[in-house]
Amino acid sequence: MFEMFQLSFMTQAFIAAIITGVLLSYMGVHVVGRGIVFVDLALGQISSLGVAFAAFIGTGVTSIPLIFTLTGALLMSFISIRDKRLKQEAIIGIFYAFASALTVLLISKTPHGDSDIQEVLFGNILSTGMDQITLTGMVFGGIALLQLVFFKKFYGLTKAFENGDSYKSGVFNIWNFLFYISIGLAIVFAVKINGVIPVFSYLIIPAVSAIMLSKNDTVVFIISVIISIIASFLGLNFSFHYDFPAGSSIVAMLGGLFMVAAAIKFLKNLGVRKT
Repeated sequence: MFEMFQLSFMTQAFIAAIITGVLLSYMGVHVVGRGIVFVDLALGQISSLGVAFAAFIGTGVTSIPLIFTLTGALLMSFISIRDKRLKQEAIIGIFYAFASALTVLLISKTPHGDSDIQEVLFGNILSTGMDQITLTGMVFGGIALLQLVFFKKFYGLTKAFENGDSYKSGVFNIWNFLFYISIGLAIVFAVKINGVIPVFSYLIIPAVSAIMLSKNDTVVFIISVIISIIASFLGLNFSFHYDFPAGSSIVAMLGGLFMVAAAIKFLKNLGVRKT
């Protein structure tokens, strides 16, 4: 089971998966709690749009995706829905659809359009080098420190969203802004390694699975992180032994763990009904 660590590129892929997966799964609890599941897909796609635009004009491979994503995060932090007929998810979904269409339009003009789209969606984690891992680790470490130091502020706002009191924070809230900037930065660097779909999966699947398994908020955060680590290990192992794409394998394992959590939840509910 541990044979893959004999290869340096597999070890580096696992380190990259742990660095990105742990923080994303933690932030995913906030994302699910706030009911903004589409935000990571939208920001991930906006980041990919930046990559496609940089490739199209032939410059700014690092700076343009960062500018695009942070601009998107800034705009989303200002979204405040007062009309009860509308939901925040609907607005964010429009961002995602628009960015997706523009990305495909730009990529279609590149020499290897189909393969480029595949890499945008699922990344190429097996080609991650130590320089990229170091840079990502530094960025994610900074974001993690910010989340840790101001945990009560971020978590308090998330609970406000859960309780339907988010409107009390006003049109602009500094903690909401910092949250979106944090998740925007995380997605920019995570998408480069993992691709849009694995990043979305890391953010949503561990959090939803953990919420199904526990009602204790602290335990939910812990379970979410553990699920991301287990799925990363199993996914890369599956990819290594059976020669499947790494990104898709990790997503499949995350989905499998979600099914396990759903089964446990079902059995628990069944037991409660019988008693």
